[in-house]
Amino acid sequence: MSQHGPDEAQPLIRALPGRPSRIFAVGDIHGCVKEAEALLQHLRSVEGLGRNDLLVFIGDYIDRGPHSSEVLSLMIDLRRALPQAVFLRGNHEDMLLDYLGLGGSSGEMYLENGGAECLKSYGLHPFTPRDDIIAALPPEHLAFLKGLELGASLAEFVFVHAGVDPARKLGEQLRRDLLWIRGDFLHHEHTLGKTVVFGHTPFEDLAIHLPFKIGIDTGLVFGNKLSAVELVHGRLFQVARGETGVLTYELRSRLGG
Repeated sequence: MSQHGPDEAQPLIRALPGRPSRIFAVGDIHGCVKEAEALLQHLRSVEGLGRNDLLVFIGDYIDRGPHSSEVLSLMIDLRRALPQAVFLRGNHEDMLLDYLGLGGSSGEMYLENGGAECLKSYGLHPFTPRDDIIAALPPEHLAFLKGLELGASLAEFVFVHAGVDPARKLGEQLRRDLLWIRGDFLHHEHTLGKTVVFGHTPFEDLAIHLPFKIGIDTGLVFGNKLSAVELVHGRLFQVARGETGVLTYELRSRLGG
């Protein structure tokens, strides 16, 4: 599956081809590389994650945590191994790109929203001039950031970073809502006819409101855990902050059944 930059003439939410054996979606990482490595190692070695599966990252790979550069390198290596994987843009990647003058939006808020930690992971001072930052970042990291997609849909699922505007149809969603929306999406049901899998808003555990939405940002960088859901067979994988062990659950256990 090819990656399209969200600023090109492409649909904001791309319809994915094929029917994968399993669909994995991974929540916000925010510069916490050890937990992400542990989760991915488990999915590949224990669960047998491979090219017949779909792996979707929901965005916010960087900022706040200490190892943003290492997380991006991990994602790039993973994409080489699993080229069908989907990597979505989060609002933090969007802010960084705007801060660097490379597209995106809300760059004026970048440093105060965890961007300083990202720059430190590259050995840069938070107020390093923009051109020096661009020169210091590996070209493959910049290419990865610029190529992140805004959304994807497959079967009964839609994958976006923040959510959708419940008042708009799937093809009428606005870019800023896909990256930033909270209240209007979280507190209202939509009529898309699909389950929206999203991150952005951290929860203590999965936020499940079927058939409308599943929130998978479980606040890793705030000391909680990293979560991944497998949506075909209904399984949940979690790694606690500072740990490397992966705990596995049935999703129905989060529904009280």
